[in-house]
Amino acid sequence: MTTSTAPTFTAANSALDAGHHSQTLWRQKHQASLQAESDQLATETPIALQYNGISHAVLLATPTFLEDLAMGFSFTEGIIRSAQDIYDIEIEHDARGYVLNIEIASACLNQLKQRRRQLAGRTGCGLCGLENLNEVRRDLNPVSPPTQPYTPAAIFHALSELRAQQPLHQITGATHGAGWADRQGHIHVVREDVGRHNALDKLIGHVLQHQAPVADGLIVVSSRASFEMVQKTATLGVPALVAVSAPTTYATQVADELGLLLVAFGREHQFSTYSHPEFLQTSTDHAR
Repeated sequence: MTTSTAPTFTAANSALDAGHHSQTLWRQKHQASLQAESDQLATETPIALQYNGISHAVLLATPTFLEDLAMGFSFTEGIIRSAQDIYDIEIEHDARGYVLNIEIASACLNQLKQRRRQLAGRTGCGLCGLENLNEVRRDLNPVSPPTQPYTPAAIFHALSELRAQQPLHQITGATHGAGWADRQGHIHVVREDVGRHNALDKLIGHVLQHQAPVADGLIVVSSRASFEMVQKTATLGVPALVAVSAPTTYATQVADELGLLLVAFGREHQFSTYSHPEFLQTSTDHAR
């Protein structure tokens, strides 16, 4: 089956059916008999990306919002410079998985060759397939600082809304979420995937297509703050990344160098700031 995106690349409000499947399990409770039950599992399937007929990478991902994934991955990998560099996306699906046939501007073919990967990507690692250390970090300019400091209340509000806007996670308990919130902490869009990098790429792809005012908002993710999550956020030009879980040393280093406010261990009543605390308003008003 082959489908194509609309010319405007407006992200569809697609159903979540492809993101989860029912499976029988046998549950053993303490001092009870084995019982068969039905459970919902998050879908994880191979997704191949081809550019102008050239095979480039294979991801293991959840097959929802694949146009967003194609757009976001292409942008954060440095293959395209803007949404306008993608002319068409065709999706093929068979028993083996999905193939995203992406038609890009000829001027982008050089970037494609520079970032070309030979190995399959995995949900737990965003760097699989790179051939040398020079390929790990992209040459990015520092992010422009926010026009005004973020309030703690906005960050707490974004964390709260993210928890409530992850339907696949509520069904399966196995997906990560990435959301874009405005300066008040109101989340406008969330994307989910079994891989945290894929969830963020899907979000970035949606934001690119809709030209959201990213410089005046923040990204919030349900995962840890790894180096690639920081780099992807900076590639989009968002000056703040808020993570539910822990950061890594490389993530904090890169966030500091690229001028990114990095918040981690985001909880209901507290969070920790690891870089550029000057972008955070000093306040005791943490009401959500």
